[in-house]
Amino acid sequence: MDPETKTIKSILLVDDDPQDVKLTLAALKQDFLADRVGVVKNGAEALDYLYCRGKFNLRTGGNPILVLLDNKMPKLSGLQVLKIMKADERLKTIPVVVLTSSRESADLDEFYKHGVNAYVVKPVGFAEFMAAVKKLGVFWAAVNEPPTTKREETEIREDITVHPEKKGAENEITIHILHLEDDPK
Repeated sequence: MDPETKTIKSILLVDDDPQDVKLTLAALKQDFLADRVGVVKNGAEALDYLYCRGKFNLRTGGNPILVLLDNKMPKLSGLQVLKIMKADERLKTIPVVVLTSSRESADLDEFYKHGVNAYVVKPVGFAEFMAAVKKLGVFWAAVNEPPTTKREETEIREDITVHPEKKGAENEITIHILHLEDDPK
């Protein structure tokens, strides 16, 4: 994928395994799938990142376009992070893909019960892992259309009167144009 074809927003990668983080980053960056990939190593840091608190209090740029979430991590599990995200109006529309080594059907069922967008078991082999992450990245960051964010909008009304070549007020046409602009608040 050509890096100038489309601007991709950030992806948040939440994983405590340094080797999996390294491979995931390599797969995402290889095809220019993310301008920025935020990496955190546990569920508590993921929430700090999303809520711009703690060491992420100066983070700007809005919500990530995708969260790649491991399940079994220190402090807060991936499932706990998902539950918090889906309960919050500001975070619930962010797509969450679980990228985990767990094949336990109970885990899979719990994640879907709480609104995960996809559950992917990490392939063991290097090539398979890279291919799986690339496919995820291409779909969620380049193909999928995320929901539009709610914006406060200000109406600006503009009336234009068109005077046809014939004289007389009965021939005038008024066009009402309504512009919606982001509120600068």
